[in-house]
Amino acid sequence: MGKQDAQASAKLAVAQNLQGISTFLQAYPPFDQMEPAHVMFLVEHCMLRFYPSGSPILCPADGRVSHWHLVRQGRVAGLRKGTEDEPDTHLELLPGDGFPFAAMVGERPTRTVYTATQDTFCLLLPADDFIRLLQISDAFRDFALRGVSGLLGELGRQIRMTAAHTLGADHSLDMALRELVAREPIVCGPDDSLRTAVALMNEHHTGSIVVVDAGRRPLGIFTLRDLRRVVVNPEADLDAPIAQVMTPNPYHLKSADTAFDAAMQMTRHHIAHVCIVDDDRLTGVISDRDLFALQRVDLVHLARAIRQADSLEYLQSLREGIPKLVASMLAHGASAEQVLRLVTQLNDQTTARVIELVMHTHGDPGIPFGWIAFGSEARGEQTLLTDQDNGLIFEAGDDAQAQERQVLLLPLAKAINHALDQCGLRLCPGDIMAGNPRLCLAGFQWRAFFSRMFQSPTPHSLLNAAIFFDMRHAWGADCGFTQMQAHAVELAANASLFQHMMAKTALENQPPVGGIRNMLGQALGFGQNTIDLKKQALTLFVDAARLLSLAHGLTAPSTVQRLLQLGERGHLEPARAQTYVEAFNYLQQLRLRHHQRQRQDSKPLDNLIRPSDLNALEQRILRSALQQARHLQDSLRLRYQL
Repeated sequence: MGKQDAQASAKLAVAQNLQGISTFLQAYPPFDQMEPAHVMFLVEHCMLRFYPSGSPILCPADGRVSHWHLVRQGRVAGLRKGTEDEPDTHLELLPGDGFPFAAMVGERPTRTVYTATQDTFCLLLPADDFIRLLQISDAFRDFALRGVSGLLGELGRQIRMTAAHTLGADHSLDMALRELVAREPIVCGPDDSLRTAVALMNEHHTGSIVVVDAGRRPLGIFTLRDLRRVVVNPEADLDAPIAQVMTPNPYHLKSADTAFDAAMQMTRHHIAHVCIVDDDRLTGVISDRDLFALQRVDLVHLARAIRQADSLEYLQSLREGIPKLVASMLAHGASAEQVLRLVTQLNDQTTARVIELVMHTHGDPGIPFGWIAFGSEARGEQTLLTDQDNGLIFEAGDDAQAQERQVLLLPLAKAINHALDQCGLRLCPGDIMAGNPRLCLAGFQWRAFFSRMFQSPTPHSLLNAAIFFDMRHAWGADCGFTQMQAHAVELAANASLFQHMMAKTALENQPPVGGIRNMLGQALGFGQNTIDLKKQALTLFVDAARLLSLAHGLTAPSTVQRLLQLGERGHLEPARAQTYVEAFNYLQQLRLRHHQRQRQDSKPLDNLIRPSDLNALEQRILRSALQQARHLQDSLRLRYQL
């Protein structure tokens, strides 16, 4: 059969099954968002080709790509050879996946070798028709140009659509503050009297007035809370200048900042109003009521209640509202990074209040100390399923004084650990807690603690030590924490053997063997049908980002910040670093939603998901995320020659 006859036969095969192929495409993005006429254009201009298992499909030597391929049935592997500094890239393509997008858009040869790993049928769309489809279909063009980012955007759209039906809200936590300002801010000058300022507040029915200079630069703010403080003072002078009773240097954001930024600032600083300032000029004021009027979660009120709780029992009851808060944020389209920042912020507020309540009960030891967060709490990556990882640091001049002070602080530290457990932050099964004498140390002892890690590291000790390189000062006095952190990072950056062993330990965890295809097969009854999102996915990013950051002397606490800094400073290719961040955030979002569903069903929380329970879009993004985890691990193998 000649080439023309083969092409005619391939097109005939498509023509005979137009409806079946069209129905098949509707199950996968972006075809499920394309207009029916555009999907039909794709189907009508395709031909069907069979590739036996093991046969090549495309390679760089073929020259400029003449057809875009879409897997109809079977499985395709892609391999792009790396460079001296970049590892090989492995792809796994399943039904509904198209390739190669970049080569088609760039009208060039592919840089990847594509091979059928099973008997495979592909739909082939000629290059001219591919370009035409890009021109007529916005959904297809956006998908072709954005790749995984486009998939994540589509997933976010689906989540927000669900929120519109379940919560009746169409506002995003990413809404710019300029879009929330409904009125001009009420202002006065610093020499205006308190009586004048209160009269203006009453006239305009507002809970705040901003004190500005002649250039409209905010000097202070006066709120109803300040007014209550004034009226209980029998010596208050209503004719005194407002500057004497205002809160100076009010917290402020820019109009381009988001509603989430405002909510987090209110939560962090226990305030109800944030000024909006552009180019040193006041342009608006956002209150907590402005956020809640948009059906926002009651974040600020909850945080304020936590910080003012008068008992552990009340604090425990308040924290029962956090899962509801997370559910509402997820439904409103909040990113995983935003939700994790929220949970960490509330956990920090809880820790601070627990320490204060315990000290009130047990008495102040009279020794300044600091509370250190380790692990996921330090990284700001705590979910609803979490336990404690913490330590205590204090000042001491020598071993004798350190021992004397430790004896006084240990009972307090243990009481704090148990109080945190009572409030839902579980005791650490590995005893990584401040109540452990090994982790209640003077500053110089903490530096010695890290020095010992580098003297004779073993794989077992490294596995236990990794958590301590995720550290953050969470409460109290510094007591040498900054010096201790710098000491630990410097030691790690200059210890090549330590890094090599740490890389080897990090590579012990692997993505699921065989990828999503294998997991889906297992889900049909051929073996274990779950993926551990923490051990087999998230930890791969966490461990690699930690090691690479330590190797380059970076002190960013979170995995996202570490990856972005590595990209900004040229240690990772910036676009690649951003892709890692997107993959990591998706995995976190998947984990959060999994926990939320388990709470709704009154089930114990775990990190095990069934890929078969995910829709086609979620499966596709999960597969891409695991491929990025594999690529990041390959970077470690290349760097440390493992």
